[in-house]
Amino acid sequence: MSDLVGQHAHDDAVRRLRASYGSIPDGSPVRLAKRTTNLFRPRDASDAPGLDVSGLGGVISVDIDAATGVATADVQGMCTYEDLVAVTLARGFMPYVVPQLRTITLGGAVTGLGIEATSFRHGLPHESVLEMDVFTGAGEVVTCSREEHSDLFLAFPNSYGTLGYATRIRIPLEKAPGWVRLRHLRFDDPTSAAAAISRIVGERSHDGVRVDAIDGTAFSPGEIYLTLAEMTDEPQAVSDYTGQQIYYRSVRERSSDALTAHDYLWRWDTDWFWCSGAFGAQNPTLRRLWPRNRRRSDVYQKMVGLDTRYGLAHRLDRLKRNGVEKRERVIQDIEVPVDRLAEFLAWFDAEVGMRPVWLCPLRLREPDGPGSATRWPLYPLEPGTTYVNVGFWGTVAVPADAPAGMVNRRVEEKVHALGGHKSLYSEAFYDAETFADLYNVPHLTEVKAVYDPKDRLTGLYEKAVKRR
Repeated sequence: MSDLVGQHAHDDAVRRLRASYGSIPDGSPVRLAKRTTNLFRPRDASDAPGLDVSGLGGVISVDIDAATGVATADVQGMCTYEDLVAVTLARGFMPYVVPQLRTITLGGAVTGLGIEATSFRHGLPHESVLEMDVFTGAGEVVTCSREEHSDLFLAFPNSYGTLGYATRIRIPLEKAPGWVRLRHLRFDDPTSAAAAISRIVGERSHDGVRVDAIDGTAFSPGEIYLTLAEMTDEPQAVSDYTGQQIYYRSVRERSSDALTAHDYLWRWDTDWFWCSGAFGAQNPTLRRLWPRNRRRSDVYQKMVGLDTRYGLAHRLDRLKRNGVEKRERVIQDIEVPVDRLAEFLAWFDAEVGMRPVWLCPLRLREPDGPGSATRWPLYPLEPGTTYVNVGFWGTVAVPADAPAGMVNRRVEEKVHALGGHKSLYSEAFYDAETFADLYNVPHLTEVKAVYDPKDRLTGLYEKAVKRR
């Protein structure tokens, strides 16, 4: 089909990538020549030439075994999930885990960490990868899997480009439903919500109905909703949250709902969860004027980027607060064991006070039954343990003389104390020793020495904390 890139075009793109590597002077850091990003940690500006990744943003092929119905896709590393899903849904399939925002790339979700409501069944995106081609810091394309170059394969997740960049990723696909039925269950306290998460994840059902996906929205300490999704091919009367209606508001307004499979996958993207309100996109009048095709996460991300560059909001806020307070950006996703969730939320409400927050259960994937989970050394979650991702994104008021990252540092300390982990897509403030312990930097250094012997790629601590 014409929506596929094909092997020949992919090979040409890899040749251009190799040529661009050769044009980067020895001793200069190797980076992507890529202007867009879903990261929320600024980095030092650089005018140095980067790797040419043009032509690496599509689906190479989809293979469907007619006899068994088993399907796989070979996908280029810079392919967005929006483009990937468009190709697979047209064939009746979808990836095991589709992160919430359209322009997250498959390579980004694998070398970083992606998550979604199916993660209690399928884990994180990297856990279902079958094979990868990685363009390393040595300028070589290395094919890796659990059997071949397994050291690179296992260390790649959470390496954020410090070991190289995926040019081709082979993933399995599952049958896509036509529709998704939703149930929104209310809980009046985090303890009962955590208990329900633990039970539903274990049983994969609720009130006798199968649960295929689960996430939650905590509007306040006493108003928490778990959204249970059942995928079905039975036609449904569906809602539309791409127009005037706003998905996150429906969670507290309706006890049940239905969406097409396509709209379910992107239910959070239209309003960037609830963050579109910061730009006025939830105002009914402005929403009518705001083009529907511009109500999407990457548009809001660009607006944030412009504000960060010129600092308009910061200057206005400083004038409004007359130097008494300032605002600290707290944009984080963390994971804590489900039995520590209530404790974390109680602490969060007392120390941070930001609402709503997103809740998403996850477990390491066990493809061959209990005990078959793979350990991933740079993000060491425990097999057999249910974690809950807590996502919170916004700003909080702090004293004018507060040290940089004061609230973020407290979040890091609390998550660590509760046996959890924090994703590195946003700002981090760890000291080098703590960071090395949490993210297994000694192991990363060993693998990096093999595949990037001249240290051309920036290190993980330098990227995540020092913003290089």
